[in-house]
Amino acid sequence: MSSEKVRNPERIRGRPALRFHVGLILCLVICIPAFLFELSRALGGNSLSWAYVFEWPLFTGFGFYMWWKLLHEGSEDAKRRTRLQAAAESPASQEDAIRLDAWNTYLAQLHRESEDDPNGPPSQR
Repeated sequence: MSSEKVRNPERIRGRPALRFHVGLILCLVICIPAFLFELSRALGGNSLSWAYVFEWPLFTGFGFYMWWKLLHEGSEDAKRRTRLQAAAESPASQEDAIRLDAWNTYLAQLHRESEDDPNGPPSQR
């Protein structure tokens, strides 16, 4: 890795973070009572409510997932960039670049040879 440090941005804080927290609480306030309501209806004999019994917890889980992703998206992007930069600087990637150059040279040679062959396919212009 290079001597430069990649600064990891901090999580979202302050008023924007408060909005995300309020959104999550709103999601919970809606989804949990809806789940309990549909569960009571399903146990009471309404078979259609069983679909909603499983749907509302999925909505809650999606709310948690989005809350987490939105609060931590900057730090995860920085981590991903750091990993990609480390992979690009690794000896294996330099070795791969040498192999790729050799392969491209070989393909260019084949192309030149096929253009010189009168019995080969016509070249595209």
